Amino acid sequence: MNNENSIRSIVRTGILALVGAFGAAPALAAADGEALLRTTCTACHAEAGGTISRISGQRKSPEGWQMTITRMQTLHGVQVTPEDKRALIKHLADSRGLAPAEAAPWRYLLEHDNNRVEQIGEAYAPMCARCHSGARFGLQRRSAQEWELLVHGHMGLNPTLELHSMARDRPWFKLALEQIAPALARDFPLESQAWRDWQAAVKPALGGSWRIVGQLPGKGEFEGRMTATPLGQDRFALRIDGHHADGRPLGGEGSATVYTGYEWRASVNIDGVALRQVMAADAQGRTMSGRLHLADSRRVGATLRAVKEGAAPQLVAVMPAHLRQGETAVLTLVGSRLDGAVNLGRGVRVLEVLSRSADRVVVRARASGPVGARDLAVGRARGQGMLAVYDRIARIEVEPAQAIARIGGPGDSQLPKVGVAYRALGYAAGADGIAGTADDLPLGTVPVRWSTAPLDEAAAHERDHEFAGTIDANGLFTPADAGPNPARARSANNVGRLAVLATAGEGEHAVQGRGSLNVAVPDFVERALD
Repeated sequence: MNNENSIRSIVRTGILALVGAFGAAPALAAADGEALLRTTCTACHAEAGGTISRISGQRKSPEGWQMTITRMQTLHGVQVTPEDKRALIKHLADSRGLAPAEAAPWRYLLEHDNNRVEQIGEAYAPMCARCHSGARFGLQRRSAQEWELLVHGHMGLNPTLELHSMARDRPWFKLALEQIAPALARDFPLESQAWRDWQAAVKPALGGSWRIVGQLPGKGEFEGRMTATPLGQDRFALRIDGHHADGRPLGGEGSATVYTGYEWRASVNIDGVALRQVMAADAQGRTMSGRLHLADSRRVGATLRAVKEGAAPQLVAVMPAHLRQGETAVLTLVGSRLDGAVNLGRGVRVLEVLSRSADRVVVRARASGPVGARDLAVGRARGQGMLAVYDRIARIEVEPAQAIARIGGPGDSQLPKVGVAYRALGYAAGADGIAGTADDLPLGTVPVRWSTAPLDEAAAHERDHEFAGTIDANGLFTPADAGPNPARARSANNVGRLAVLATAGEGEHAVQGRGSLNVAVPDFVERALD
């Protein structure tokens, strides 16, 4: 893909979650997936020479194949049971999926991290990304003929396409066929060495015990142990036990399916909250990383990381990941087989061990010595550069930096509200003593006071910050109700443009990060087609 990318607006169109992919075992075993494909699809798609028209010319993510089958159901009346649909998605993703390297640049869409500013090639921005995200086509691979047929399909399904904004000022169909389709075939080809290598590779075994660390939406950091018990056909029963950052226990259960040998999709219920895990495993099956989001509001989520437990001691994380010079704080070291002395690095003294077990050690510590990252150790378990010792927070980044929320309701019968989960990432000046350079020392998530303000003069005039919604102490923004509001001038609804502020420190020592938030109208396009 052309590296001369132009920054695009926030991702607007998400890929469907694998709704229902975690239920009962499919009617046919995974080994019979190809037979199921032929019995279900070849009534319309011709089969010749071991290939199936249209289907054999494409490769997609699991969510991409789910959308394809759903489209066949809604537009062409294809009859397929939920069990067979799951089996088809699994087989297609395994046999006609994406290699890890091919999916990597676009994982934010798979993880429903929609509040992301994309970088799209200049040719694709006005032709494709004006309607959907660049990741939508980036998560597909097609033959040259299939990319051409996709253009024709767009015109067949959307005959007014050339009358839309950013299309009517150019011969869209001619450009799409003669320039864009060949470019897509070059940048996203059906055949690739990465896919051939991944098909030939031994796939990692993802069952067993995992140490997981991340953030629960609106609740902050947590750690735990996730036990994945194999059920066959790349499916797992899950059990999660762990703690919030403040030591409160948490627990839950769920199930997971692995697609394409590395794509982990799970439904879990933690303390009564339904959540989805979307992660990618590394080639060795030692780590997984991705995102954890609410099942009923996919945009509200946060990062998730899993490390496979083995025979050797290991240190996975420390919470919090920062300690200020001259101050005393409680640190929680997370890992497995954590036996032996605790060493927090140069100038960091362990004052007291508050509690300890084989996978969690809580200490009270005090920092001195120079600013910088410290290597940690608990016995033979090591963690390189895990703890940042700093003198002061020099700057704060609000994440996501740009976001969209949507008003909704009131009541359950109306379109739901779409909120945003924020976090504040702190940085200290590095060895050069100058903040805002590549030498800055990352501190991880830092405690802040959250607030909102008008984004600009026009927003201040409309008093958007009084009507558009509220943000709580954990950084979770909840939009206001939809519909006209008599309290606003001209009875306008509760949309608005806000600055989201994260403030650490007091008075002249206060440091503030700033993000922008557009609180928009409900999304009236129904996407959950399952």
